[in-house]
Amino acid sequence: MEPAAEGGRQGRRAPGKLEGEVLAALWAAGEPLGAGAVRDQLAGDPAYTTVLTILTRLHDKGLVTRQRSGRAHLYAPVRDAAGYAAAGMHDLLAQGGDRAAVLARFVSELSEEDERVLERLLRGSAAD
Repeated sequence: MEPAAEGGRQGRRAPGKLEGEVLAALWAAGEPLGAGAVRDQLAGDPAYTTVLTILTRLHDKGLVTRQRSGRAHLYAPVRDAAGYAAAGMHDLLAQGGDRAAVLARFVSELSEEDERVLERLLRGSAAD
C-alpha cells in the first residue's frame, strides 16, 4: 500500500498548493499562457477544467491578468514571485497585531546572510 498524500488522501494537494504551482508555471514561462499550456507545466496531470478554475480564481483575486486570444484566454501574473511573497508578508504583518513585535521576531530569526541583505536594503543599497 502506498503512503497517503498530505491530509490523508492519496493524490491530493494541500489546500492552495495548486494555486502556487499555477503561479510558478506562469512566472517560469515569462509570457502569457493559456490554460492548456499551464496544465502541461504541472505535475500530477490535473484536469484541464481544474486548471481553468484555478486560473479564474487567481484572476478574480487580482493575482493574474486575463486577455482574450481567439476562443480562449491567456493569463499572466500581475506580480513577479518576489512581489507576490512581499505582498503576502505585508498581509501577515497587517494581521499580526503588534507590528513592532512581529517585525522584531522576524528580524531576530533571520540568518546572518539575510540580516546583511536587509541591512544593505535599509541603507538604500539594493546591490547583492
